[in-house]
Amino acid sequence: MTRPFHLGWFLQGSSVQAWGEPWTGAIGRDWMKPELFTDMARALERACFDYVLIEDSSYIGESYGGSREVYLTNGLAVPRQDPAVTATLMAAATSRIGIVPTFATFTHPPYLLARMIASMDQASSGRIGWNMVTGSSDYAAKNYGFKGGLPEHDLRYDMADEYMQVVNGLWDSWEPGALVANTETGVLVDHTKVHSVDFEGKWYSCRGPLNSGPCPQGRPVIAQAGGSPRGRQFASLHADTIVASIKGTAAMKAYRDDVRARAAAQGRDPDEIKVLFLVTPILGDTREEAQLRQKQKAARAEAQLPILLAFFGKITNIDFANYDLDAPVDTLNLQTNGHQATLDDFKRTVGSKSLRQAMLSYRGTSGSVPLVGTPDSVAAQMGEAMEEIGGDGFLISTNDVSRRAVAEIADGLVPALQARGLARKAYGHAQFRDNLREF
Repeated sequence: MTRPFHLGWFLQGSSVQAWGEPWTGAIGRDWMKPELFTDMARALERACFDYVLIEDSSYIGESYGGSREVYLTNGLAVPRQDPAVTATLMAAATSRIGIVPTFATFTHPPYLLARMIASMDQASSGRIGWNMVTGSSDYAAKNYGFKGGLPEHDLRYDMADEYMQVVNGLWDSWEPGALVANTETGVLVDHTKVHSVDFEGKWYSCRGPLNSGPCPQGRPVIAQAGGSPRGRQFASLHADTIVASIKGTAAMKAYRDDVRARAAAQGRDPDEIKVLFLVTPILGDTREEAQLRQKQKAARAEAQLPILLAFFGKITNIDFANYDLDAPVDTLNLQTNGHQATLDDFKRTVGSKSLRQAMLSYRGTSGSVPLVGTPDSVAAQMGEAMEEIGGDGFLISTNDVSRRAVAEIADGLVPALQARGLARKAYGHAQFRDNLREF
């Protein structure tokens, strides 16, 4: 029996999109304005996407050659605006799609985060999520006054478990029914249903209650990208949806099975966690056209190898300018206190390829599974992959975001998915979490 799966879009920050790529218009002049993002949100809502996730980082990269030059010259995640602003504007432009900004636990004290997210959930009528990250860059940490940089990887998750206790306590500090708004009695809020939190932990403390009032959803949808063993344990306890960057259907299935098993072991219903895998479909009116576009993308990637190395270095905090491009990856001592799962997947996938070959095959290809062809054939490929994996969906991610790129997905691929019964044709609910749990 054909089962629909979930669709999201992984937007690479509230930043200049696809500088130097074709079909991006005057992005170098227009990037400060929100129209691209609001147009995108409306288009994806017409296509009945579950959500748009706005990735973020709060520093300018300088991991490649110890310099900011390659990042600034090529617009790699810079300039980048605060996702709270973009998310609010995208939510205001839509009425059903979920909007998921990224905020790190070290950049926002728990009370500030809980209050901001609750306010956004109210303003969007229950359509806000939070992509919860612990941070991965010492450069970013130092921007916020942490002179020693970030704590060790697994310790960050220990701290994040406590952080979640605080924010969940704040969101729960207003009981259901606390807002009365009774004009006859004159009572706006039932004071007996609003409670202090009085949390005292090892790393965080908070008095509460939240003064913004409750989230329409109770709590916002939590997104997380835990890929390491410690990250998976965290995500399986706290997340409603998981961002997964895993190469190959066998590894994707193993990842999902592991997360679901961890969730069940912690007393959660695994079906309440939706794992979405990053993909980059390459579409054409014919298979030959799609294959030509794939070759053109590969040629651009080969011509921009330092950019690929710099971008991957920003994620992993590794200066790849220090390494021999022709050295086999499995002979290199690559370690990180950043995105460990991404680095581990890279090393697992590329094996003994040279660093040059590895970067082109890993960063220059189309996500978790290759998707190349007409909208209908790619829809079929996605359906087949999801059957092998077992669920729950895909996150579209591309380095050439433009109105054309969005239209190809929203108006080309999605109708093909809908025709096969693989994507919804209408939202079943008004709020984000309800739509996420619809199937």
